[in-house]
Amino acid sequence: QVQLVESGGGSVEVGGSLRLSCAASGNTASTYSMAWFRQVSGKKREGVAAIDSEGNTLYAESVKGRFTISQDNGRNILYLQMSDLKPEDTAMYYCAADCVPDCTVTKMLCPAQGQGTQVTVSS
Repeated sequence: QVQLVESGGGSVEVGGSLRLSCAASGNTASTYSMAWFRQVSGKKREGVAAIDSEGNTLYAESVKGRFTISQDNGRNILYLQMSDLKPEDTAMYYCAADCVPDCTVTKMLCPAQGQGTQVTVSS
């Protein structure tokens, strides 16, 4: 079983940037296919970005060109670089692993998930 711990969240103004990190430990074989999700209280979870073992990436339309997912396999760390942040990016961001590929990140099934890190964008 893989354990995931997110960090890097915080408060930022519109147009600002943040980099989220997700440290994986335990059964890191599950980290070959990972993703970031976000959720606002009372709303459905939204898939943000995903990356597979070959480095192929998939993004939600709402973050394309602004967010970049990457992975440091040697250190078992997943990143999400977020730029040009908007108020609608405000959410709890979760790292997930062992994801089953699908046509959108939102549809991916990822049995392993971290506790989340809060991102707040203010205007």
